[in-house]
Amino acid sequence: MKNKILKRLKNSDDFVSGEKISQEFNMTRSGIWKYINMLKEEGYIIESIPRKGYRIISSPDILTLQEIENNLSTEFIGRNIYYYDTMDSTNKEAKRIASLEDEGTIVISEEQADGKGRLGRNWVSPKGKGIWMSIILKPDVEPVKVGAITLLGAASVFKGLKKMNIVSEIKWPNDILISEKKVCGILTEMSAELNMINHLIMGIGINVNLDEVDIPDELKEKATSIKIEQKKEIDRKLLLANILNEFEKLYIAFKDDGNVSKAIEICRENSVSIGREVRVIRGREERIGKALDINDRGELIVEFDDGKTESIFAGEVSVRGVNGYI
Repeated sequence: MKNKILKRLKNSDDFVSGEKISQEFNMTRSGIWKYINMLKEEGYIIESIPRKGYRIISSPDILTLQEIENNLSTEFIGRNIYYYDTMDSTNKEAKRIASLEDEGTIVISEEQADGKGRLGRNWVSPKGKGIWMSIILKPDVEPVKVGAITLLGAASVFKGLKKMNIVSEIKWPNDILISEKKVCGILTEMSAELNMINHLIMGIGINVNLDEVDIPDELKEKATSIKIEQKKEIDRKLLLANILNEFEKLYIAFKDDGNVSKAIEICRENSVSIGREVRVIRGREERIGKALDINDRGELIVEFDDGKTESIFAGEVSVRGVNGYI
């Protein structure tokens, strides 16, 4: 009921009388007042005037469905959001609820205490300054065909930023860079049987409005935030809606027939990896080569110093620059 009242107030440019709300939702004035107070506690500034009613003055910077839906054009991605103020990890929670929820459900938190990136690395997730979310996906495709799905996430973040006139690049397979520093990482985890996917969890972490002080000293050489690079506060709600809109377009093509060509095209054209010397790290083994292209399966094609050319699968290696992060 609280969300229904919020939506009613948001859809009005003027005051909405308590009498109208009472009639529309068949509830008492005291019940209305209770929900209005709950909204105020969440950070909504609501003006109330006797005989005129209620009017929203401002909304908090929170990533709930109610706050992004005016900019959301999706059919199913992000239409069900589990929103938390703080939690251990959105990927962990998404895995806990995946079997019970519809595809496209999102777990999002203002803060993560135990955020994780690829290969078990920690991900710093300060409160109210980023987008820390996980998307539950249930494509009816064979497990062997999901190798490139992380590129859908990368392409979606790139496109979402571009809609806000923010220039970025993609470091294969799962990082988004601005000014050659990381602002976003993507972690995709799969639960599957031999020939069937139970679910995929795509975790996306974006450093949106982090300040310099929020970034650990040991990461300052390779990590940044959109705010730091743009020198202004970024609308997290609009960015989130943009990314989800772009993701659904790309995901539907993948879900319908396994088509990832558009995502690969975006990643290929905006790659910071292609054309560079890279270190391919597999366990304790490191090899030096040159990244040549991304193939139609989403693998990175690398020509090594010994003259051999190989297609590198994202799940098995880490790719770094010869002298640093890129």
